[in-house]
Amino acid sequence: MNQYRKKAKRYISFRQRGMTFIEILIALVILVMGILGAIAMQASAKKGSFDAMQRSIASALAQDIIERMRGNDATALADYAGTDYGVTLNGLPKKRCNSQDSLCTPAEMVINDLYEWELALMGGDAYEGTTKKSGLSSVKACISHTVNAVTLVISWDGREEFGSGEDVICGIKSKKRRSLSVQAFIN
Repeated sequence: MNQYRKKAKRYISFRQRGMTFIEILIALVILVMGILGAIAMQASAKKGSFDAMQRSIASALAQDIIERMRGNDATALADYAGTDYGVTLNGLPKKRCNSQDSLCTPAEMVINDLYEWELALMGGDAYEGTTKKSGLSSVKACISHTVNAVTLVISWDGREEFGSGEDVICGIKSKKRRSLSVQAFIN
């Protein structure tokens, strides 16, 4: 009887050494699924980061033109109103108001402010070689005002479809369209 126990013990210990091929395959499948999940998560985070960067650019540009309006005379506020900023860039202003030596009237300041803002809006001020490196895709901006209240809307195309594609204020009907609306009071 003792002899059979020794053989059985050897047989059991032999059977429990190492892993079987099926166990290894299952472990590999679980590992591969984890790696694929991490890759998908990274891609999703990158898309979200890009959308956040675009919204941040739009917000900075909105603040820029509002501060330009506040820096100018309140009587020139109506001259900032428009519905097609970012569609085509106006020509270079005849008189540049970018130094202390060139004093400008409020109307000339408006022309310079809008030119510089629209240049930044379209990404025309940042190139690497011949490639545009900033700006928003298919951007369009509108500025309206009532007395001293200003409403500014910037719309652009995101990377992926979002929403139902309804018309956005100051933009084009598209499922990729994003917009930022800012209201400010200018004294």
